[in-house]
Amino acid sequence: MAAPVHTPDTATPPHRADLTPGPAAGALRPAGARRNPVIRVAAESADLALRNLLHLRRSPGLLISCLVEPVVYALLIGYVFGNSLGGPAYRSYMMGGLIAQTVAFTTTFTTVGLSRDLEQGMVDRFRALPVSRVALLLGRTTSDLTTCLASVAVTTTCGLLMGWRAHTGPVEVAAGVLLVLLFSFAMSWIGVFVALIAPNAQVAGSLGLIWLFPATFISSGFVSGSTLPGPLSTVAAWNPITSLANALRRLFGNTPPPGFPVQHDWPAQHPALYTAGCSGLLIALFITLSTWRYRTRTSR
Repeated sequence: MAAPVHTPDTATPPHRADLTPGPAAGALRPAGARRNPVIRVAAESADLALRNLLHLRRSPGLLISCLVEPVVYALLIGYVFGNSLGGPAYRSYMMGGLIAQTVAFTTTFTTVGLSRDLEQGMVDRFRALPVSRVALLLGRTTSDLTTCLASVAVTTTCGLLMGWRAHTGPVEVAAGVLLVLLFSFAMSWIGVFVALIAPNAQVAGSLGLIWLFPATFISSGFVSGSTLPGPLSTVAAWNPITSLANALRRLFGNTPPPGFPVQHDWPAQHPALYTAGCSGLLIALFITLSTWRYRTRTSR
């Protein structure tokens, strides 16, 4: 008599029955929280921002330069030129322009940092990982907000030692700090784009300063834009650095010295609104340009 034929049991083995997908299986998947693209990009950006901050320990020279430059400009403009422009009253009034200049110049920190990552092959390593392009760039700009805060803190300390004071309440001061952070974030994206179009770190550092000096000084940061000749007066009136300086002066209650001419253009009458609008436009524009340039550069 033929032996009975045993058909293989395709059901789940008893010792694996506890691993059978069930209604509660989705709750045990840690990757489920990152399925949302926005949450995923935010988490990756936070990780990369922390990496950039930890990397400062290996390149402290960049951080030191960002902390020393505000002191040099505060002493140079406040005492070398300040006595002929109004003395103590001018030194209080110039603080808005000095903070705006500090925010603008921290853009070079972003430019040099990203260009070094590109030159040393760090970006190529990140490309081998499932990391969003935007997250890589967003991590750089987010971490550099910390550098901006440190530079602004040094600038503010110099101003306090020179006699500057904020004559408004905590709400206005907090609004000024938020406006500074927004403008700094926008300027960092310009620095990202400059780093991506530069062939190496040396060229990136030079390009980062070439456009910053005219953008900073063709403004009403330290002098009245109405005294500039020809079309430079109009450029200064619509320069976002001018509007940031004017917005901080209003929010901090710093009035101009007696006889100091001021402009009356629309940005001068609505400096905070104009600065916020320009910051939003710069962020949208340079996120688009930087993402496109990053894609074309790393696809070679």
